[in-house]
Amino acid sequence: MSALHLRPYRPEDEAAAIDLWHRTWQQAYPQIDFAARLEWWRERWRKDLVPKASIVVAEQDNALIGFVTIDGEGYLDQLVVDPQHWGSDAARLLVDEAKRLSPAGVTLLVNKDNARAIRFYERNGFARAGDDVNPTSGRPVLKMEWKP
Repeated sequence: MSALHLRPYRPEDEAAAIDLWHRTWQQAYPQIDFAARLEWWRERWRKDLVPKASIVVAEQDNALIGFVTIDGEGYLDQLVVDPQHWGSDAARLLVDEAKRLSPAGVTLLVNKDNARAIRFYERNGFARAGDDVNPTSGRPVLKMEWKP
């Protein structure tokens, strides 16, 4: 197994990134049909994230195993890591890259029922900054922020 490395997103990564998003969220929330959301997600990826955010991917053995999106305001919209790599260094390295790209601070929203993700962010220097509701899903979310 080769070492994990980070690199900027390229247009040819789209299919792998969308598939990774689908598989990861389906694992995290098996009660939700993410296959039914793929067209919505593809549209959002193409129109809202790719043109407006820096996207960094994690690769290992020539396979995309994760990505992070961070916009110019320091908002981390997506941190996705293949479930087979949960617990590896991939998520930490991607969050560290988001911090490097947004040195003034990073904010994000995380589902309140995603205790694993909340613990991860807290271990990586994020603090709870309030409650909110996801505008798309209506699910309760926790605002979190990292300040240098």
